Amino acid sequence: MLELQHINYAVADKEILKDVNLVIDDRFVAVTGPNGSGKSTLLKIVMGMIAPTSGKILLDGVDITNMPINERANLGVSFAFQQPVRFKGLRVKDLLELASGKNYSFNKACSILSEVGLCAKDYIFRELDDTLSGGEMKRIEIAMTAARGSKLSLFDEPEAGIDLWSFKSLIHIFENLYEKTAGSIVIISHQERILAIADKIIYLKDGRVEQYAPRDEVLTRLNVMSPGCAILDEKGEKAERAAKSVRPLKRKEG
Repeated sequence: MLELQHINYAVADKEILKDVNLVIDDRFVAVTGPNGSGKSTLLKIVMGMIAPTSGKILLDGVDITNMPINERANLGVSFAFQQPVRFKGLRVKDLLELASGKNYSFNKACSILSEVGLCAKDYIFRELDDTLSGGEMKRIEIAMTAARGSKLSLFDEPEAGIDLWSFKSLIHIFENLYEKTAGSIVIISHQERILAIADKIIYLKDGRVEQYAPRDEVLTRLNVMSPGCAILDEKGEKAERAAKSVRPLKRKEG
């Protein structure tokens, strides 16, 4: 369980986050809101990339506010960037082994990569360089998260910079990750197709938590607030219609 208590963050005289209080213990939580509302800053504070101006962060009751990134990672916190980092000379197999702390056989790598729609024989020895597309890098980064078995997985707009086909596949990948991961997933997104598979949604505006509630409540409010510009999916259906059509995800027992 992640708990944020009175989190504030300011740069010079500008307040980015204002008295954020959250308790996150659901399996899949989406964070959304207008640009500049503090979404990425919030996740970076949880990961330890930046320190809050004030407030406290607890993970399963342990105060991690002043812990460095590596110690948070050892506790099971992982972070996926909008644009995955490329490492020339580092292979996909190397990345999976670094993430899991174990040696990976071909069959094990195949199992992990197949969960994100990649064939091991085509990718296991590929370098993480510019020959990989944005969509391929996103999938590999998600596979790395699955290999870690993270207690808390943080994703900053994973749909950014990928094409429509890759985005459709990304939805199925997160559905699969949800079913097979015991930990919590927190994902920043503006896309209703992703919001529609969340258990709960955090709506941030001007650095404050405007609403944190079950998915349908937040989507209904967003559509009421902006009835003339509701988020549309690629077929032109409104967000509420898509939310109703998405099959609820099955919770993992135990």
